[in-house]
Parts: sequence; structure tokens; C-alpha cells
Amino acid sequence: MNLFHHTKYECDQDGEKFKSYDELIEHARHVHHHPIVKCHNCGKQFIHEKDRLHHEREEHEKIVDYRLHKNLDNHGKKTSPQEEVYDHTRNYGDNF
Repeated sequence: MNLFHHTKYECDQDGEKFKSYDELIEHARHVHHHPIVKCHNCGKQFIHEKDRLHHEREEHEKIVDYRLHKNLDNHGKKTSPQEEVYDHTRNYGDNF
């Protein structure tokens, strides 16, 4: 028995086990023709909508937390009006 061989992901339809989540996604897509849902922000794929929602909620909280702390860190620093405009528009692209 190999103690170092671990399978972390198991198909909930047929019990087949996989080493990576990506392998499980491919299995579900090709064998069971299961629809795959993607994260709207990063494109990561999920078998269940509840997993996608959980992922997006966690990622959204991280982004909001980062922005909040970034703004708190910059609070009190002297900046020019142009730097403030750059800070507010930095995350927007020109692709309309």
C-alpha cells in the first residue's frame, strides 16, 4: 500500500477519485456531460453553483479588504489632485 498516494477529489456520481480538481472537472464534463460553471472574475471552473458562489464570495471579500486597507494606509498622506484621479481610475480599462 502506497502511503504517499493521496486522492483529494472524488466524483459524487460514480466515486472515481482524482489527484487534482481540474482532473475532476474534466471527468465531470466528458464522462457525465455535467455543465461547468465559471467564476465571473477569474474564470476558475466549478462543478456546482454553490462552490462558485462560495469562491466568488471569498475572493470578493479579499478584494474589498485589500482596497479598504490600501485606502487606510494612504489616509493622511499628502497627494496631489492628479494622483487622486489616478488612484480612482487605475483599475478601469479603456475597452468600452
